[in-house]
Amino acid sequence: MLETYWQPVWLTLKLASLTTLVLLLVGTPIAWWLARSPHWLRQPIAAVVALPLVLPPTVLGFYLLLLLGPNGWVGQLTERLGLGLLPFTFEGLVVASVIYSLPFTVQPLQNAFESIREGFLETAATLRAGPWDRFFFVVIPLARNGFITASVLTFAHTIGEFGVILMIGGNIPGETKVLSVAIYDHVESLEYTQAHWLAAGMVAFSFIVLVTLYVLNGRARAGALR
Repeated sequence: MLETYWQPVWLTLKLASLTTLVLLLVGTPIAWWLARSPHWLRQPIAAVVALPLVLPPTVLGFYLLLLLGPNGWVGQLTERLGLGLLPFTFEGLVVASVIYSLPFTVQPLQNAFESIREGFLETAATLRAGPWDRFFFVVIPLARNGFITASVLTFAHTIGEFGVILMIGGNIPGETKVLSVAIYDHVESLEYTQAHWLAAGMVAFSFIVLVTLYVLNGRARAGALR
């Protein structure tokens, strides 16, 4: 019973950690390009990145289900590669979570990159620092708070996902039954005590996340005023 109770919690933490890691790797170059590029496609691509903020999760989940399913081009590609179909698997949850949480990584990083003064990069260039050196030793330290905010928001948002998760993963214990789905399952079964425990944990976690972000942002503003 205890293993069944904690299994969705562990699965949720695993999903949130993988999603955050993947999005930091994928979202960083996207955010950098959006922050620095003058290309005319910048605004349309920024709008595409922000789409999950305004689309209902079930709409996004529905189209992902079609895209990743046996009749979708991604589903056909994964089958040809011998990977099978992604819907109703943990790997499918990771793909859906990465897409759904993309703006929560890209937008904080883009704001952080845009706030970096060009003079810092020009000074590093005069000291013969190459593009990669400038990025790793100048940009990343200056954008540290942006990376922290993006990581915390992405992790927290992934933990609270429901609509997209249910559409893509369903309710398979040990495979796709994450915390939000477990709460829904308990409520459907009229098991309100179990639902209360899980829901209260999510409320406490969300509160801690918000307090952490406010404290970090407050320290960053205080440091900038010194």
